Amino acid sequence: MADRPRDRSRPVTRLIPEARGELDGADIVAYLRDHPDFLDDHPEALALLRPPAREVGGGVYDFQHFLLEKQRRDLAQLSEEHKALLATTRGSLASQARIHKSVLAILLAPSFEQLFQTVTTDMAVLLDVDAVTIAVESGATGPRPIIHGIHLLPPGTVDDLLGPERPALLSAGIVGDPTLFGSAAGLVRSQALLRLAFGKMNPAGLLCIGTRKPGRFHPGLGTELLGFLARALSITIAQWLKPR
Repeated sequence: MADRPRDRSRPVTRLIPEARGELDGADIVAYLRDHPDFLDDHPEALALLRPPAREVGGGVYDFQHFLLEKQRRDLAQLSEEHKALLATTRGSLASQARIHKSVLAILLAPSFEQLFQTVTTDMAVLLDVDAVTIAVESGATGPRPIIHGIHLLPPGTVDDLLGPERPALLSAGIVGDPTLFGSAAGLVRSQALLRLAFGKMNPAGLLCIGTRKPGRFHPGLGTELLGFLARALSITIAQWLKPR
């Protein structure tokens, strides 16, 4: 096979690190013969090759099937990425539907007491989690439950847990805090703590969501939907607290 003119602006030694000095076609063929798995170790080298435009006689090897194999591998990888994207999208849509159902349940509560019942009982089913509670800061000494699913916290606890002005804290691989989750704390292995703001004249609070799945909530998870849920709950509670 006739050697093609070498492009001296791109030294072949980048592909064959062991080689030194000038190389010709015979040197490259010899190297590849001694290293038959070269393309397995350096698949990016295929991008430097182009298939022959025509048959030029015996002894010419057609590289098109190598390129086709590379394309097949690329398509397989793209297919896997597409499947992963679809799974993520379905998961996001499912989460969005759960949040919307929870917000509707909050808005439809006919009384203040029923609102808390909806949040601390029904919402765990709607969100597919193991525990949902509300914690509110109070001047009372030490945290103690008011009713089932509602807990009092010492002043400043919300900022201590979340950080000043931070709206949410997601944690994975934890053990639930009985101060926040009561008797359900033993089930909690990941949690979402969401700030509740009821107005300047009212104390701060937390919406505490816990699940036994260690990776369900984690710091890298987006909080837009959870933040929407917490905001809807904050506004609804604030409306019920206004004098009627």
